Amino acid sequence: MILYTMMPHEQVFPPEEGAVNQVMVSYNGIPIMAELTENHEYRVVRVMSTDPNHYMEPTCLPGSTITLS
Repeated sequence: MILYTMMPHEQVFPPEEGAVNQVMVSYNGIPIMAELTENHEYRVVRVMSTDPNHYMEPTCLPGSTITLS
């Protein structure tokens, strides 16, 4: 679908409320979307890579926690 509009992107697609704490990080060369937990760790929300092998990596499964140095 193509949307032709003069409206800003933020008005057409408002940001999600849960996406405030989410950041894009690279973990072992794999781009992921993660959110910071209260234990100062990151919980993987989604894998943002186009490489199918990155989705098979057990450390980057959505819901798993990772630590960044």
